Amino acid sequence: MKTNDKVVFITIDDGAEKDPKFVEMLTDLKVPISMFLTRDIVKNDYGYFKPLQALGNHVQNHTVDHPVMSKIPAEKQKSEICDAQSALTQQYGTAPLLFRPPFGDGANTPTLNTSVQQCGPRAMVLWRESMQIHDMQYQSGDKKLKSGDIILAHFRGPKELKGATMTQMFGDLLARIQEQGFAVARLEDYIQAPAS
Repeated sequence: MKTNDKVVFITIDDGAEKDPKFVEMLTDLKVPISMFLTRDIVKNDYGYFKPLQALGNHVQNHTVDHPVMSKIPAEKQKSEICDAQSALTQQYGTAPLLFRPPFGDGANTPTLNTSVQQCGPRAMVLWRESMQIHDMQYQSGDKKLKSGDIILAHFRGPKELKGATMTQMFGDLLARIQEQGFAVARLEDYIQAPAS
């Protein structure tokens, strides 16, 4: 994401961990996030994400059940995106503007681009860093954030985080961002929806 502002963006994927303490944390800190939700991972508790949405955080599309998109035919790609789009729109009252392919796979291929356009999202979003448990994995060799970087994290709990909680992981993420002198901005404020 091109910007001269000294900001980065936090995106959180899937939706497996539904830790009420994380909702409290974001309510207190008011840090903006974008949620890329996978329908079959969140459908047992759509309600968990509503207070996060009420804080101004957008729900975005991350497929029905998290397949490797380049390994499935065009029709299946389309149903993965369209079915998630309609379920998330119905549950959260707003159509996702953005789509993230699982594992970043198939991004910028004509087939996937077509499916995304047919299903409603207006842009595909990847990432430059990913938050692990206590630190980030960087795509750049200098291990430094750059203005406009999109950071990937996941709704994960102690099972996947070697005992750490979602709130501990997120606190560490914010510390890494602050150490490098960046603020967190809302991705959707920087992505303009094209006039329809």
